Amino acid sequence: MSATLLEPETTQQDVADEPSGSVCGVLAEFSGPKELLRAAEMVRDAGYTKTDAFSPFPIHGMDDALGIKSTILPVIVLVVGLTGCAGGLLMQWWMNAVDYPFLISGKPLFSLPANIPVTFEIIVLTSAFTAFLGMLGLNGLPKPANPLFEQERFRGVTDNKFFMYVAADDPKYDGQEVVELFHRAGATWVDDVPNSTSPSRLPGAIKMALLVLFAIALVPPLMIYRARHTTSEAPRFDFFPDMDAQRYRSAQQSSDLFADGRAMRPQVAGTIAVGDFHENDAFFLGYIPGEDDEAPADEPAPADAAAPAAGAPAANEPDYVTEFPVEVTESLMQRGQLKFNIYCAPCHGLAGQGDGLVSLRAIELQQPTWVPPTNLISPPVVAQPVGKIYDTITNGRRKMSGYAAQIPPEDRWAIVLYVRALQKSQHASLEEIPEDKAAVLKNQK
Repeated sequence: MSATLLEPETTQQDVADEPSGSVCGVLAEFSGPKELLRAAEMVRDAGYTKTDAFSPFPIHGMDDALGIKSTILPVIVLVVGLTGCAGGLLMQWWMNAVDYPFLISGKPLFSLPANIPVTFEIIVLTSAFTAFLGMLGLNGLPKPANPLFEQERFRGVTDNKFFMYVAADDPKYDGQEVVELFHRAGATWVDDVPNSTSPSRLPGAIKMALLVLFAIALVPPLMIYRARHTTSEAPRFDFFPDMDAQRYRSAQQSSDLFADGRAMRPQVAGTIAVGDFHENDAFFLGYIPGEDDEAPADEPAPADAAAPAAGAPAANEPDYVTEFPVEVTESLMQRGQLKFNIYCAPCHGLAGQGDGLVSLRAIELQQPTWVPPTNLISPPVVAQPVGKIYDTITNGRRKMSGYAAQIPPEDRWAIVLYVRALQKSQHASLEEIPEDKAAVLKNQK
């Protein structure tokens, strides 16, 4: 091996004698990765730039040894991605706000958050194509034939061989100087690489196959174009029907699938739907079910015991809670005022006295079926426990329908708290009023 290193094998007596157009470069073999790394550094220091090194496994530091600079591909991908971002936003703005403005539920014609998904997809699409096509272009791919693959000795590069190559189109290329440089670097074998003898044109069979594939690829776009510009009485064909057409039953239809003949299935007895298990009865119902109507024996009956509603005996009423099952705070009071003004004030009035705008309008029109709303400040309502007022909001009373579907439990208790505040404001003594407010009232008298 040492003799081979001292006198490297050269298959031709003088590589420089070869015609410049008949070779594409010089290839040299080295005994190991260290020798290849050293040769790469020498070639780089000599000023050659169009070079490459080949080994059966990656060699640490080879990029620096060859003088390979960082690729510009990330910058290209960034620029194209930002261009796609701007183009996507501009496209959506033009379509939605300029070319075909369509107002939906008072929403703005163009809003940045609403257009982020499409913009993101365009960025990903343009960046991915740029990275793929840019990699091919910067690497000079595709390359149907490579002269190195025609070298019998070069095939060992995937096993245990190490090679260094200098291309003939390098600006500093001189065949004889490259050979001498490889000899000084310790090459065990040096030879020129003739130009590829493989035909540069694609075989006719491959051309025909590509032409057939191109013709087949045109069929779907042509079918879509025909469908968009022609009319037909036949139903459309869904390639991806998803859930557009389902064999489901409508309400109140019969079905022979079940023994009772009903398509609508009742709730299974003894089961509770997910999210409907309300363990705190005082909070969700306003009363304790299953207990006696009267207060428990170990607790005195409250002084403000509920007065029975008209036509409803007190014995049939549940055990309504008399204390708020939620923490009473200023924010809860403000929440109750907001919800009261939205849901209750149209009929009961802002002060709860039953003189809301809806009621006044019905009385003005002399509607025969109109029942005036309850005065929430009246003594019978004031005497009701908070649980009964909550139950009234939840399930309704007489002509008033329940609001359980519109108002969540927390907001119902907030409304009850605000009703209590309205009642307190109408029946409060002068001593219970703050001094600053009491002074104003005294001056008004």
